[in-house]
Amino acid sequence: MRRTMVGVVAIVAAAAGAAAGGVGGSAAERARPAQVDLTSDRLVDLSHPFNRRTLYWPTAKRFTLTKVAEGETEGGYFYAANNFAAAEHGGTHLDAPVHFSRGGDTADEIPLRRLAGPAVNVDVRARASADRDHLVSVADLEAWERAHGRIASRSIVLLRTGWGPRWPNARRYLGTAERGEAAVPKLHFPGLAEAAARWLVAERQVKAVGIDTASIDRGQSTAFEAHRVLGAAQVPVFENIAGLERLPAENFQVIALPMKIAGGSGGPLRAVAIVDR
Repeated sequence: MRRTMVGVVAIVAAAAGAAAGGVGGSAAERARPAQVDLTSDRLVDLSHPFNRRTLYWPTAKRFTLTKVAEGETEGGYFYAANNFAAAEHGGTHLDAPVHFSRGGDTADEIPLRRLAGPAVNVDVRARASADRDHLVSVADLEAWERAHGRIASRSIVLLRTGWGPRWPNARRYLGTAERGEAAVPKLHFPGLAEAAARWLVAERQVKAVGIDTASIDRGQSTAFEAHRVLGAAQVPVFENIAGLERLPAENFQVIALPMKIAGGSGGPLRAVAIVDR
């Protein structure tokens, strides 16, 4: 059984790593172990649970779970079932490229290799703590590289702003607990600068980008530049990522699998990090 578990996950890691190229000694190359072993490696859940407290954009439909059945049946066995409903974009979720790019991949079209592979955890908490509207810049990314090495091509880049532990307090996480169109201008949280998004695409050829806030663009954005740059390059985005405080800066893999909604612009995401012990 152990050999089977190692082999199956090694196939995922190898498939992701085969496209990962890059400069020798780079951060993501060091993050790519020879094998992923689920019997010994540490698994970190990167998704918030979906429940009545799940945070959504102020104009989006919240998550609801409606009980259909729960209890003993006439046949003498227990049975439970529910219906659920929600907007695509809320909780820990995927932004498919089509979300901000006409003709971009929909949720069901994104290649699996884009959703799995070696990852890095870029800590920008100090800058974000000083400015809740901070835009993660090229300078921030280059500072991380000076400490940890070049981000290799085909990496998954996670941005740790420090907003994750604020979940699910809407006022602290989003900047406002209000709902509706009037609440949107009151949103305040960090995001990725347009220039940094272009740099990640052109200079590092990233697979995907994730962040521990409600949007890859900061709360005060009105043009959603980072979304548009990444979407045009077919780079999926993972938003409301949890647990980044439990990850190292490097030496781990990410597998982020969304609900496979045909034609979807996004959807709920179950993401996990596999950390090499």
